[in-house]
Amino acid sequence: MTTWTARPETTGDAPAIREILLAAFPTALEADIVDALRADPEAWIDGLSIVATAPDGTATGYALLTRCHVDGLPALALAPCAVLPAAQRTGAGSAAVRAALDAARAAGENLVLVLGHPGYYPRFGFTPASRSGIRAPFEVPDEAMMAMALDSTRAVPAGTIRYPAAFGV
Repeated sequence: MTTWTARPETTGDAPAIREILLAAFPTALEADIVDALRADPEAWIDGLSIVATAPDGTATGYALLTRCHVDGLPALALAPCAVLPAAQRTGAGSAAVRAALDAARAAGENLVLVLGHPGYYPRFGFTPASRSGIRAPFEVPDEAMMAMALDSTRAVPAGTIRYPAAFGV
């Protein structure tokens, strides 16, 4: 079993992150979105771009949280998440996601949203966003649009998600 180390992205990680994204997805779309998010000071939050590395230091998994809004109030979008194909199902992705959520919690963030596989993200505490009155700005299966409050004592806004321009929605 591999022990993954998850840490915030450094400036030297950008090429390795791009390679992870290019290997994990069928097109360059996700890699290009991350590059655009890095260039958007309203979306990018230092410390919330997380790399999971193998014991030899190889960047293997990735999770990104960027600023989005629900009903004009701040939230975070978890996207993209990716793992090199050879290391999928080994815990690298989970390590990156958990570290990203921990970093967001430590930064005082509360609401995290993800459009993803309903069989994967509930393990982290995500539930259908519709239960909180949150909806995507496009048609999506209810079970795939998920939300999680990092602090259960804080209110969660209801309304439509507004993603950063890089997402193109």
